[in-house]
Amino acid sequence: MTTRDLGVAVVGFGWMGQVHARAWARLLQHYPDSPVRPHLVAVADPDERRRTEALSAYGFADAHAEWRDLLAREDVDVVSVCGPNFVHREIGVAVAESGRHLWIEKPAGRSADDTSAIAAALSKAGVRSAVGFNYRNAPAVERARQLVADGRLGRVESVEVRLLADYSAHPDGGLSWRFDPAYAGTGVLGDLASHGFDLATYVGGERVGAISELVADQATFIRERPVVTGAVSHFARGGEGPRGPVGNEDQASALLRFAEGATGYLTASRVAVGEQCAYGIEVRGTHGALSWDFRRMGELRVCLDQDFQDAAWQTLLVRPGDGEMAAFQPGSGVAMGYDDLKVVEARRLAESISTGVPLGATIEDAVVTAGLVDAMVTSYEEKRWVSL
Repeated sequence: MTTRDLGVAVVGFGWMGQVHARAWARLLQHYPDSPVRPHLVAVADPDERRRTEALSAYGFADAHAEWRDLLAREDVDVVSVCGPNFVHREIGVAVAESGRHLWIEKPAGRSADDTSAIAAALSKAGVRSAVGFNYRNAPAVERARQLVADGRLGRVESVEVRLLADYSAHPDGGLSWRFDPAYAGTGVLGDLASHGFDLATYVGGERVGAISELVADQATFIRERPVVTGAVSHFARGGEGPRGPVGNEDQASALLRFAEGATGYLTASRVAVGEQCAYGIEVRGTHGALSWDFRRMGELRVCLDQDFQDAAWQTLLVRPGDGEMAAFQPGSGVAMGYDDLKVVEARRLAESISTGVPLGATIEDAVVTAGLVDAMVTSYEEKRWVSL
């Protein structure tokens, strides 16, 4: 097989930009048959410390303070966009218009309008895309999707998704861009609920169909936070200085109706004391059920092939042959991690760049989830069911 070189650039070198860089760097280690050979060409970040780290610790050949300088280079083929939500549209559209492929983190903008604009630019340019819906890449999730598709659960009756975290639970959590609608758009909806919508529709597949209706509620519990300056993570604490208003939601929930008749429930919170990355999905059908929890990523709980009453649950350990497990670990019980799921994303984008055929989560999936997030906002504001 002929392997072509792929020049990689990363915009935004905070935690997620570093995750993308590691994923590109590890691609050939896990997929030696990859049709592309990534090279870490350049990074763009306004923070000098981050630029220095990209050069010294990650091996990038060059670093820029301004992202536009990346697109002026001749050696960049694909760009990972890992900056805040408010830069997604401008940079994503510019990347597409420059003829580069795009790996962009969810929610791909502040609204469905932003996401659709990026999708339109990518379609016009004829380039490939990937979006950071990494939880669908877990081997247990892939196995769950196959069980549903094979009819092992019977007719699906309910799909429930939860995404609970405590990263904003402290009242002195700094007032970063994430809490300002002008920069973030929504709060926990774009940050976590978008993942939940992708999980629900991906696992359910054609047997569940698209979400056709929803009714939603939301709340902001911490209405003021201490003002912070500079590049800070959403785990940062503020000081004793002035406080400013929080402009988006801390928690949101929705009742869902699916096209093939199932009902569902989604709940997401960034202020759930006692919960850290409590992300999971449960699917129940006429003949069985399954359940997955990200905190036990290598396990899938199933209730299959039993009577309707007094049925028991069984815990399956993922094994080589489930999803991409074999590329990372040799046998059941050897754990994969969060970063591995991003390597899978890089692999699928690399494959789609080589073949021209979309693979994995793409901008079109982000358009769907962004529309659902917008529908939740409309439902809450107008206090009604919303059809999609």
